[in-house]
Amino acid sequence: MKKKTILKRYLPKKMLVLAAVALLLIFASIAANNSILKNRQVINPNDFSTNITNKYFSLPVGRKIVYQTKTNEGIEKDEIVITGETKIIDGVNTLVYSDKVWLNNLLVEDARDYLAQHTNGDLWYFGEDVDNYDKGKFVNHSGAWIAGIKGAQPGIWIKENPQVGETYKQEYWAHEAEDTATVLALHETVKLPYGTFTDCLKTYDWTPLNPADMENKYYCPELKTVVLEVDLATKERTEITSIK
Repeated sequence: MKKKTILKRYLPKKMLVLAAVALLLIFASIAANNSILKNRQVINPNDFSTNITNKYFSLPVGRKIVYQTKTNEGIEKDEIVITGETKIIDGVNTLVYSDKVWLNNLLVEDARDYLAQHTNGDLWYFGEDVDNYDKGKFVNHSGAWIAGIKGAQPGIWIKENPQVGETYKQEYWAHEAEDTATVLALHETVKLPYGTFTDCLKTYDWTPLNPADMENKYYCPELKTVVLEVDLATKERTEITSIK
């Protein structure tokens, strides 16, 4: 599932408190994270694999996941497919994570994310190609970024052994793509129509580029994927509806 809401929605006045909390997190962590990113060692392609087995986010070839969100605009459907296709990004062989989103049965986004797993189990994010649509017609490529191009660097999609309180960049292209995650809990229980899941990782996902854009995600080891996203501004819930 994508790490940001497909249709951007902004905070009403009553949500300004949440925005203030987001700003505090930004100021507390962004300096340290930027320092780490600027001083990151040269990436060794031999340290990465397209065999993604992270305990919170596994991507076996053939996996198909569907999510649904009830929005003010209608029903949003998000479909993830792993075909086994790969692509070299910044010298690293990455797995293509195909992500398509429909709103009221009209395509609104067709994205291809590029992921690779480090030898320590962390899942790294090397960028994405994006096609955006309005009423089924192509509009632009807004949101696209690729590691190694125009100063963009890879981030970490999800860690193998996350620790409560730690913050990490999921993507890093200064002033363009700076999605960030903070680990809130490791043993959450999530109850959904699809099932009940325990020992789930809960994260707070946000970006310094837009403090109004923030959500909680729940990664559950039983399915090894995200089962729920909650938009903290709109309270909209993106829930898993099927997985194969």
